[in-house]
This record gives sequence, C-alpha cells and structure tokens, in this order.
Amino acid sequence: MMEGSSVYVRERGKLWRVCDLAVAPAAPPAGTRAESRAPTDNHCRMSSRAEGSLHTSLFQITLSFVVDHIHLVESLVGFPEQIGREVFAAAAAGHVFSRPNSAKALRLFADAYGDLLLGSLCLRHRFPLLHERMEEIRAFRCLKSLDLFGCRLGDHHEIFQHVTSLPNSLVQLSVGGNGLSDSGLQRLTAPVRMRRSGLDGLRVLDVSYNPVSEKALRYLTCLTKLSQLDVSQTEMRISAGLQRTMWAVLGLLHSHTPLDLFNHSGCRTGGWAEQVVDQWEAIGSETPPQKTVEESRRSALCFSDGRQRWIREGRSSCGPVDGGVEEDPSRAELHFYRPSTGGAEEPPSVAVSPPEEAPRRHQQKRKQHPGERGVSQSPPRKRSFPSALTAEDMELLRSY
Repeated sequence: MMEGSSVYVRERGKLWRVCDLAVAPAAPPAGTRAESRAPTDNHCRMSSRAEGSLHTSLFQITLSFVVDHIHLVESLVGFPEQIGREVFAAAAAGHVFSRPNSAKALRLFADAYGDLLLGSLCLRHRFPLLHERMEEIRAFRCLKSLDLFGCRLGDHHEIFQHVTSLPNSLVQLSVGGNGLSDSGLQRLTAPVRMRRSGLDGLRVLDVSYNPVSEKALRYLTCLTKLSQLDVSQTEMRISAGLQRTMWAVLGLLHSHTPLDLFNHSGCRTGGWAEQVVDQWEAIGSETPPQKTVEESRRSALCFSDGRQRWIREGRSSCGPVDGGVEEDPSRAELHFYRPSTGGAEEPPSVAVSPPEEAPRRHQQKRKQHPGERGVSQSPPRKRSFPSALTAEDMELLRSY
C-alpha cells in the first residue's frame, strides 16, 4: 500500500474511508450499531410473543383432539388434576356428556379424580332427571352426600343397588318422601347386613315422610356409624316406648330441637360435573322421549305400592311430595342423634339399659316363658341374627 493513499472499507452497504473514520467522532458508527441492535431486540420480543401464541394454539388443538376422541381414551389415572379439569370442562362445554352412551366417559374421569368429579348430588324432587340419567348417575362412585328426597323411588328402585355399592364414601343419605315401606328399607340395607360391605361410613340418614314403622329400626343396626336419623312424619310417634327402642337398638336419643342437617338448606350439587347435571335437566325439560315417559310411569306405579298400603291403613300420605297434606303434629320433627361418649345426655324420663344389655334382657324374658324349655344363652343370640337373614333377605342377596 502506497504511503498517503486512502483506504476504504464497505460496511453495511456503505463505503467508508479509514481516515474519515479515524477523524470523525465515534458516535455515528456506534449509533449505527445501536440502531442495528434495536431491531434485533424487537424481533426477539416479537418472536417470544409469537412462540407463546403458538404454544397456546398447540394446547388448544391437542385439547380439542382429546375431547373429540374421549371414547378412545383408556385411562386418565396419573394425569395432573389441572389437565383433567381442563379436559372435562372442554368436554362439558361441547355437551359430550349429554350424548347417548356418555356413561363410559364419565367413568373415565370418576376413576381418575374421584369426588373431585362430583362429591355431592342433590336430586331433591327431580325424579325425571333420576329416571332419565340413571346410567350416567351410576358413574359417580365417590359421592359423600346424596339427596333423593321426593324422587318416587318406591321399594324396588334400582338406585338402591348403586347406593349400597358405593365404596364406603357416602356420609349423608336422604330417601325421604319416596313411599318407602319397611320392606323397602330392608331391601336397601340387605347387602350391608349380609355382605358386611357398603354404607360403612354413613352418618346421617333421612327416611322422613315414608310409611316406615318402628319395626324397621332393626334393619338399621348394620349402620354402625349412624349418628343422626330423621323419622319425621312416619308411622312412628314420639313416646317413651319409641325413645327406649331407639336407644336400645341404635343408641340414639331424641333431639328436642330440630337438627340443622335435616332442613336441607345446604342441599346442592358440588363438583366438576355440576354443569353437566344442569345440562341434563335442561335437555330433559325440553322434549322428554317416549321411553322416559314409560319408565316414569313404571316408577310411579312402584312408588304408589307403598303409598297405597299406607292409605289403606288409614295413615296420611307423603306430605311434601303430594303437597297440601296436613301433617300430624305427633309425628313432626322426630330427629334422633348419638350423644357424645363423654357426656350423660340421656333424658331422665327414659331410664333404659345401654344398647349392649338389650339382648341380655331379651334372653331373660325368653327364660320366663312357661312354654319353652330351659336353654343356655347361645340360642337367643342365634334368634336375633336370623331376623336379618330371612328367606326374603337371601332372595334379595341373589338379586344383587
């Protein structure tokens, strides 16, 4: 290179002379480089936003694909709760669970998420919904609270099989106002008494407004954790004899004030499937199919069996179900509860022996009978057990 000659450099499409770069201030080149970096930063931010949008779209695409092919999914066990809820919400929004044969899809979520899917179900006076969606309701196997008040069940409804097959999660059950007789209560508790399974955790039971008598209390002895019972407006009337029987058989005392659990003010459906239950009711209220009408007629006939029997005996019918029926004050608000173990809450007017001594008193009465031979204490114990294992019970057992 000759001395005194000029050196030129091309940078970013422009020709620069080296001597001019040396003399000129450093700001312009630096500014040029700064300007070249600025679009790069903006581009990075734009790329980041574009990538986020791409990821969201990909999730939505995948979610839609899973919902459209939910019938092909074998199991959701192990999937995070958040993902399961997103999939269920998308399926519910698309009315997937309102289609025919949707029970399989509901069981898919019930097996994976249990009571998160549905922990409480209130079907109070919603008997059309129960009869139309019986197959789908069976998918809810982790219910803690079930209200079937006024659903016209009668003594032989198939919901009893589902209730007794729940995996000991049910804590509160209401079957009031259903024309349930003593035989119906026997049928309800038969699997529990004979198989020693089901309803082990039941603590609250409502059988009010049913033609059940004091004799039906023996069918409830299998509910070992039962702590609150409502027998209002039944064939039972408050008396010292009823209080003694209730204490001797179930270990329950009469409550002089109504128990809050039996006012049903907190009856609600809770869980992911709450929206689905509302969809079922909305669809059923539009145009009920002929099959549903026929099933409702059959159910009404079953319901009327117990009710008509009660009427023939001169008893009042199921008050809240029919409406306008005058209630019997002597049978109103019959609430019973289990006292705390530490306190002596037994009323002074009811002096009875504790529940475990009741069989012994029964044995003494049998010994004093003049027409019987003297026997040991073991035969009376055997007599108390077959009362829960009659021939009718065995037939019920085979039907389950």
